[in-house]
Formats: sequence, structure tokens, C-alpha cells
Amino acid sequence: TGLTLTPEMLLSTSESSTHSASEVAGRLQVDVRTGLKWAEAKYRAKIIGHNELLLVEEEPTWKKYIEQFKNPLILLLLGSALVSVIMKQFDDAVSITIAILIVVTVAFIQEYRSEKSLEELKKLVPPECHCLREGRLDTFLARELVPGDVVYLNVGDRVPADVRLFEAVDLSIDESSFTGETEPARKITDVLLNNTNVKDHSNMKNIAFMGTLVRCGNGKGIVVSTGERSEFGEVFKMMQAEEAPKTPLQKSMDILGAQLSFYSFLIIGVIMLLGWLQGKPLSEMFNISVSLAVAAIPEGLPIVVTVTLALGVMRMAKQNAIVKKLPTVETLGCVNVICSDKTGTLTKNEMTATIIITSDGYMADVTGAGYNDQGEIHIRHCNNVEIAKTNITNLLEIGAVCNNAYIQNGTLLGQPTEGALVAVAMKNGMYATAENFVRIQEYPFSSEQKMMAVKCIHKYNNHKEEIFFAKGALETLLPQCTKYQFGTQAVPLTKQNEAEFLAEAYEIGRKGLRVLALAKGRSMQDLVYCGLVGITDPPRPLVRESIEMLMQSGVRVKMVTGDAQETALAIGELKIQSRRLQAVRAHTCQVPLVGFPFNPLAPQAAPLACYLVQLGISRIMQDLFSIFLANLIGIDTIHHQTLSGQEIDQMNEHQLDKVANGVSVFYRVSPRHKLEIVKSLQRTGNIVGMTGDGVNDGVALKKADIGIAMGKNGTDVCKEAADMILVNDDFHTIIAAIEEGKGIFYNIRNFVRFQLSTSIAALALIALATLMDIANPLNAMQILWINIIMDGPPAQSLGVEPVDHDVLKQKPRNVKQPMITKSVVVNVLLSASIIVLGTLWVFQREMADGTLGKTKRDTTMTFTCFVFFDMFNALSCRSQTKSVFTIGLTTNRMFLLAVAFSIVGQMLVVYFPPLQMVFQTEALTPYDIFFLVSLTSSVLVVSEIKKWFERTMEHKMYTTRSELDFV
Repeated sequence: TGLTLTPEMLLSTSESSTHSASEVAGRLQVDVRTGLKWAEAKYRAKIIGHNELLLVEEEPTWKKYIEQFKNPLILLLLGSALVSVIMKQFDDAVSITIAILIVVTVAFIQEYRSEKSLEELKKLVPPECHCLREGRLDTFLARELVPGDVVYLNVGDRVPADVRLFEAVDLSIDESSFTGETEPARKITDVLLNNTNVKDHSNMKNIAFMGTLVRCGNGKGIVVSTGERSEFGEVFKMMQAEEAPKTPLQKSMDILGAQLSFYSFLIIGVIMLLGWLQGKPLSEMFNISVSLAVAAIPEGLPIVVTVTLALGVMRMAKQNAIVKKLPTVETLGCVNVICSDKTGTLTKNEMTATIIITSDGYMADVTGAGYNDQGEIHIRHCNNVEIAKTNITNLLEIGAVCNNAYIQNGTLLGQPTEGALVAVAMKNGMYATAENFVRIQEYPFSSEQKMMAVKCIHKYNNHKEEIFFAKGALETLLPQCTKYQFGTQAVPLTKQNEAEFLAEAYEIGRKGLRVLALAKGRSMQDLVYCGLVGITDPPRPLVRESIEMLMQSGVRVKMVTGDAQETALAIGELKIQSRRLQAVRAHTCQVPLVGFPFNPLAPQAAPLACYLVQLGISRIMQDLFSIFLANLIGIDTIHHQTLSGQEIDQMNEHQLDKVANGVSVFYRVSPRHKLEIVKSLQRTGNIVGMTGDGVNDGVALKKADIGIAMGKNGTDVCKEAADMILVNDDFHTIIAAIEEGKGIFYNIRNFVRFQLSTSIAALALIALATLMDIANPLNAMQILWINIIMDGPPAQSLGVEPVDHDVLKQKPRNVKQPMITKSVVVNVLLSASIIVLGTLWVFQREMADGTLGKTKRDTTMTFTCFVFFDMFNALSCRSQTKSVFTIGLTTNRMFLLAVAFSIVGQMLVVYFPPLQMVFQTEALTPYDIFFLVSLTSSVLVVSEIKKWFERTMEHKMYTTRSELDFV
């Protein structure tokens, strides 16, 4: 071939599937026997580019640091620092600048650490490929592939690009990370007739998609799409086009920044107006009002928010969850819908045998999960354990011999269903059973006959007798059986026996298991039926408990799965089946319908199994596997709808918005559908969390308010898009994260309440004194000390209040509510009023003691009074609803240390001579201290009474409401 490549030569992946392999080879000018020439491949690589996905260029470290300054609160503080410099209040300017630098640096360091943890997870071996060039098979990096290259695929290989297959020998490819299908897709080389315009990856059976895994068999194909032109690349481009939304906390902080700016300008305006009315010089009033406004802005707030979030991120890291951006931690406290991918997220994506039923009725439960020998076989109560053990061993022998899979160091090479049979045999101590037989012939599984068989002879028996071992769907295997194993002998099989075995299979199917029947005999027309094995992709540990806890705390869980209905092999077949189902309904009109052909969980549905088998559609049971699993893990499918990707295609945005909230299972969905589901839920006011592990989840993970990826088995695309990564793939970690998120928000709000009540009290004291023309109760150094306490340790320690486990029971936070709600304003004003009135009363009482003018004692009493009020106020701010004595006085050690430090500091200011000179104080008597403690504790007492009253009223309302709900 010459060095030529034109756009007309290139085919998209879906176009390639509708052309024959020879047509594709002709278009791409390649001989499949020799492959491309190296010079041609290099030329094509120059034109098309390398076979890789281009990540957005990483920002330099300095730029990431500067990004942290974009926070509105930080900008507000920078403004107040600038005003302080202009007004020559350099001490204020320095303290505010230091606060800003601390905040920005802590946030930057924490996010940098999270990124580094993530890079460790992403370190994978660069994928290689086996490619035919100039007649020689070479192995090199997959990035060098170009359209027209001929690649060879073997067991365990990752498919390096989108490949149009021209040879497939028993080739099955695991596409679960791409389509969500649990079962590997069997590949063919025939041309596909694409009658619909809808792209359906699960129907492209002659294409091997980039990034998928070869489970068994081998194949050869022509590379048709590389890099961003591949189907994998299409998903990647969709993901990069989506903007990650702002977190609810960022929105709350933006609103808070705007509120504080507004209040600051209001303070300046009101004080200047009052001063002007009193005839005071405007320049003097401007200076006072700006100083007060700067003091009113809580520069400690960004520090508390950042430190609280950073500590949350560190606590999450200990629980094996990496959080990329600090505000993400809090988002989980607002999530009210979690859309979860099924395969690999709710389930382990490892098929596991969980139940065995022999043909003579012995039942055994199998423990353990995954492709290993960890687990046991527990025989249920029976009359003869020895016969039960023998017949179970015979059954497992069939499964192990009639099998092409093998397990190596916990890794499966082969089909998942076959891997489950090998693993259950290993649990029974049968490690190399297949090696006892010599395989003469194999009758491979096909979608038409739905069974597989092998013809063998025993290696070590003198009788070189041929034995057939068979496994498959019960309705195809039973007609091949003439007898069934009963005890130690084979007994003739009757119609009644067949009905009983079908009923057994149906019962297992009802529990969400896939059923495999096993038989052996001397010929394929004279098999002895030996029993059933129930196989499932088991839910991850604690998934059901997690979902129940989530639902109790007001979070709805929706299952979003790419699992296709297995009966949809062709649209024509579906139409035939729907007509058959109508016939079934005519016979069984008493069966309740729940948006599906029948309700598989209804007891009345049992007789329907026989009809289904007779009609040749028992695999509809398997089609509903997703629904069974949803019930198994606690997702309600009885009272909620289910929706398929096909149905979503027929809806506009408005129609989808109307139904999305009421759907509990979305099935047969593509990456685009997942994105539409997330957007629809967000449009209807939900805060959406999305969990996933595959390429097909990437776009939705990025668009969701919080994307949660699996760290062990998750794909790189998925981890790139997510906000949080579960290192050990444990779904239960989400519960801890939600607890953390809710706790963090409440801690930040408690801090805001404390800081605002203190700053308003301090401002009110100074403003009242200025406007009433009385001596200022506090001097400049005392105000500075109060400011240190306000923004210092006691305030900061409110941010590290341990998470109250009761927060899980509370409904997700309403993100439309600002941080400063009406109840916060009421609490702030109440506390500030008590502090101001108490302090002014002490000042007036001291001033009226007969001495002329303001003395050191007057200011010391007033100053100490204000500081003690502050300490009791901080104590009451530890919880908005619970009593301090309920949450425990000693549960927050940081708070105790901070308060102790502040009190010791205050005592030094009052009693230590050098500091007495600086702060203009004098020593107080023990009686004075006792009097001040008794008075200032009133702020705590009033707060406790208010909380008790609110709890009592809420309890009464809740009781009344529950009774009404019951009625």
C-alpha cells in the first residue's frame, strides 16, 4: 500500500459493524494476512495522532495556589485588609493577611495531598498490544496503533482500540466497565444489520471495544477507531465537556460572604448617619464605622471552614476514602438521591455459587465470594449426610469438568459463570478435577441451544468408557435427560419430576440467582439429571444495611444499570415474546403487574413459571435479574417504577423530569442516559450523588454533585471524573462520609453563630458608648484581646466538635437555606443582647460606686465580664439543639484546652503585673470572680432553657404528626 490516508477511508466503529471484514480491510487498504507496513503506520500516526486520550493539561502548582484566592470570603477579607492599610491600622492589616495565608496554604496542601494519593492509585502498566506488521507479529505499546492495523486478542488481554473482528474462536469479552453487562459478550464476525439509528453497544457483537477485557477464546481484528475516535474516547469527550457543579457549601459560603458585606456597609451607613445627626465630624465617624465593619468580618471563618474540612478529609482518608477537593466532604451531607451503578459497585462483579440442590432434594448453602476457595458448603438438615455429600461432589464434578475456565492466584481466566463453578468445586476440596479426564470432544455453548457439553474418558479407569458432562439452562437440558440421580442410583424421569425440578429452578430464580442445571451420561440423548446450582453476582458486604440506613436518613437510592435484557437478542424476537406474554396473561389474569410482564416476587406468580418454560421464555426470569437484585439489597421496586434506556430515548426533558423521581431502577442505560438521569434529578431540585466503577459511569460521575468512584476495580476514566474515591470499594464508607458531611456543616454553623454573637456584642458596646457619649467601657488593648478570643482557639475548637452520630437520622440539609437561617439570627441576637446588657449593667454598676470618672477597676470588671460571657456563649454554641450536658462536657478536648487557655490568659491579664500595665487592669477579689461567673453563666442558662423548650415543642409536633400520618 502507498502512503495514503484520506477521511473517506476512515469508518466509525458503528459503521464498521455494518460492513463485512473484507470491506473494512478494503476501505483501510490493508491485507489482513500481512498487516500494515511500518512506514505506512508511522505516516498514519502523523495524520491521525497516537492512540491515546489527551487529558486536560495539568495546571502548574503556583496557579493552583492562586486559585485558592478566588473564594468570595477571602476576597472580602483582602478588601478589609486593604481598608485597614489605607486607614493606617497596620496591626489589623497584618492579622487579616496572616489569616488569609493560613487558610489558602492549608486548603492547598490538603488538596495537593489528595491528588498525590490519587496518582498512586492511577499508576498502571501502560497497555501493550499484539499487532501484525509486515507479516510479523510484534508486541508494542498500544499508543502506536493506527486504523488499519491487524491485532491479535488472547485471554487476559485488554482490547487496545476499537477492533472490527474477522476471526473469533469462542471469543468472549467482558464489557462490564463499558456497557454494564455482567455476562461477557460472545463475539461473532458476521455483518450486523443496523435497522435503528440508536447506537447500542451491546448489539455490536462483531466489534471489540477499546479498554474491555478478553475473558476466553481468541480473535483477530482490524483497528477501525483509535484514541478519541473510539467509543471509549466518545465517552471521555462527553465527560470533559461536562462542567462539575459548585458544591452546596461553596454556594452557602458565597451567600454568607455577600450577607456579611451587606451588613458591614449597613453598619457604616447607620453609624455615619447617627453621627451626622449628632453633629459629629464625618471623617471621625467614618473612621470609627469602618474600623467596626472590619472588626465585624470574621476573619477566622475561612480558617475554621478550611481546617474543619481538612480534618474531615483526613478522617475520611483513615476510612479508605480519598476526597479530591475540600468542599466535597460537606456535599455528602446534602445529598438526597444516590444513583448507583450495579455491576462492580453494588455487586462485586464476581459470579459466585451460593446454593446447590441435588436431583434427590439435598440442599446446601455456599459461603464466601469471589474466585477463590475461601468458603464452605453447609448441607441443610437431611436424613443421610453421606449420600448428600456424595451427590453434591458428583454434581460439582460435572461443573468442574464441563468447564473452560481456570483460576490463577484469585484471578479468573475464562467465563464468570464457569469461574463460579470452579470456585465452588475448590471450596469442596476439588482442585484439579478436570485433570482426571481426557477431553475428546466439546460441544460449545451457543445462544440457540443454551447448553455446553464435553465428551471425556477417565484417565485412571481401566474401563475407557465415554462419559458426557453437560451444563446449561434447565429447559434445554431436561429434554436430553431420561433419568435423574436419586440416592445412589439413576431413576427414570417422569413429567411430574420435570415439573418439580422446574419449580425448584423458579424458586431459586425468584431470589435473584441465575440457575445452571447439570447432567451426565453415556450419550447426549440419555443423560442423568444431577441437580442445580444457583449463581449470583453477590451484593457487596453491608450494601443492604447501607441502603436501609441511607433511606432512613432521607436519602433515596436508585439503581442505574447497563444490564441489558438478555431476551432482546433481536427486536423481532422481543415482539414475538410480547405476543406470547399476552397469551400468558390471558391464562393468568390474577398475576399482579408492576410495570413488567409479571411481578416475580408475588406468591401468586409461582404457577406462571411452567407457562413461561412451555412458551420458551424462561430467560425473562434472568432479564429481571437487576430487579431481583434491587429487592435483595433493599431498593423498593414494588412501589416505584422501573425505566429502560429505550423509554428514556422516547421522552423529552419535561417528561423525564416528571417521572425520574419516582423511578427506583433504571436499566439498559448508556453513558448518555446516565447523564440525562443525573441532569433530570438536578433540575427537579435534588442534590445527586453518583457511584460507579466503569467507563460508562464517567460522564455522570463528573456531572453529579458528588461523584464516587471505586478505587480497586474502578477504571482510570472513572477515578478522573469522581470527587471521592473509595479505596477498598466498600459501599458502606458512604455512610461514614455522609455522617462526616452533615457534622462538618453543623460545626461551621455553630462557629458562625458564636463569632457573630461575639462580634455583634463587641460592636454594639462600642457603638452604644460612642453614640451615647459615655466613656468607652473597653480600651484598645482589651478590644484586641477580645478579638483574639473571638477568632482564636475557643472559636476554632468549635470546628473540631466530634460528629454526633444522630446527624445520620436527620434529613439531608436543604441547600436553598442560607447558612445564617432565622433560627441562627434569633440565637445570635439573643446571645448578643444578653452579653451587651450584662456587660453594660456591670459597667454602670461599677461607675456608680462613688468614684469620679472611669477607673481601672471599672474597665477590669467590664472586660472580665465580657470575656466570661464569651466562654459560656462558646459552650452553648457547641450544639444548636442538644444540651451541653447531653453531648458531654469532655467530648471535645480541643474545646476544653482552648477555654482553659483563654481563662488562664485572662487571669494573667488581671493578676500578672507586667500585663496589668499593658491592659490597664487591676486585681479582682474572689468574690468579684464568683459574682462575674454567676452573672455570665446566664447566657448558657437561657440558651439551655430555649433548647429544652424547642425540643419539647418539636417532640409534641412530631408525636401529633405521626398519629395523623397513621390515621
